[in-house]
Amino acid sequence: MIKGSQLTLYAANQRHRKLHKTVVEWVLDEIRKVDIHGATVTEVSEGIDAHGRYHAAYFFELIDQPVAVTVVAQDPQIEALLENLGAGGVRLFFTRCPVEFELLGEPDHD
Repeated sequence: MIKGSQLTLYAANQRHRKLHKTVVEWVLDEIRKVDIHGATVTEVSEGIDAHGRYHAAYFFELIDQPVAVTVVAQDPQIEALLENLGAGGVRLFFTRCPVEFELLGEPDHD
């Protein structure tokens, strides 16, 4: 088993932009830059942000939909990602938990 961390980043809404991208697109780009090969983006219907403000996805206002991005990787990659995100100046709430992980099955031969 490989030891590492599960990192979940929470974006309260898609209204904020970084380098002409949504915060989630920017976070995904930063994940790729540190060579993490996998991320899950979860769109949430409702949530309360770190400031206690309510956010919800409405039919005409999906830009306020809360989003969580989760990655699992070895700690040096997670540390590099957190350093890059911190340097980017975007305020993000995150959780980090120690995990053990492994891949099952045969590799794809695409």
